[in-house]
Amino acid sequence: MAFTLAGCASTGSAENLANKDDPYENVNRAMYNFNDKLDDYLAAPVSKVYIMITPQFARTGVYNFFSNLKNINVIVNDALQGKFIQGARDSQRLLLNTTLGLGGLVDVATDTGLDINIEDFDQTLAVWGVPSGSYLVLPIIGPSTMRGVPGAAFDVAANPSTYLGVPIQLVSLLNTRATAEGSLKFIDEASLDPYVFTRESFLQWRKSLASDGKSDSSMDFGDDLDELNADTKEDGNKGKANDQNNSTIKHNLDLSSPLKQ
Repeated sequence: MAFTLAGCASTGSAENLANKDDPYENVNRAMYNFNDKLDDYLAAPVSKVYIMITPQFARTGVYNFFSNLKNINVIVNDALQGKFIQGARDSQRLLLNTTLGLGGLVDVATDTGLDINIEDFDQTLAVWGVPSGSYLVLPIIGPSTMRGVPGAAFDVAANPSTYLGVPIQLVSLLNTRATAEGSLKFIDEASLDPYVFTRESFLQWRKSLASDGKSDSSMDFGDDLDELNADTKEDGNKGKANDQNNSTIKHNLDLSSPLKQ
C-alpha cells in the first residue's frame, strides 16, 4: 500500500481527487499536527514505559480482552447489516473466548477457525447507503469522516468497556498505542508527507471495510501487470526479429535502443 499511495500522490489527478474528500485540509492538517505533538510529548513516552514494564504476554492478554468485548459491537452490526451467518460465527467466537479463553484473555477461537471480523456502525451506515462525507481529523481521536462521527458515537455506547470506568479505558488506550508503535514509526519514516499518507491509507481502509474487501478496479493490478508483461514480451520478440534482419549492423546499435526497450 505504501508504494501504491506514493504513486497516487505523484499524480495531479489523484491529488485533486483527494482534495474533494478533504475540503477542510488546512484545519485537518492543524489538528493532525496537534495530535502528533500530543503523541510525541505524552502518549509515546508513556507507551514506551508501558512496554518496558509490561511483558509481551500481558500486553497480548489485555489486547485479547478488549478485542473480545468489541465482539458485541461486531455482532450487533452483523445483525444490522443482515449478515446473520457471520453473526452466528461471531457469537460463537464471543462465547468461546469468554468461557474457555478465561474471560477473553486468551484467543482460543482463532485456533478453531473463528477469525475475528471488523464490523462497526460506520460500515453499517455505508451498507444503508449513507455517503462517507468529508475527511476529518478529530482531536485525540484522529482520522474520521462525517459518517464516522455518529458511527463512532454508536460504537462507544454499544461497547461494554465504556462502562468499566476511566482507569480501565486508559489501560485500553495505552495498550492500543503500544501496539501501534511500529505502524506510527513506519508512517513517519516511509512517507514524504505523513498527513497525506495517513489520509489516503485511512480512506482506502474504510472503503475496503465497507465493501467487505471488494475494492474497485483502481486497486486491482492484475490486469495491468498482465498487459505490461504482454507488451514486454511483444517488444522482446520485435527486438529479436530486428536483430535477425539487421545482423550486419548489430555491432553498431545505438545504446539508447536497448535502454528504451
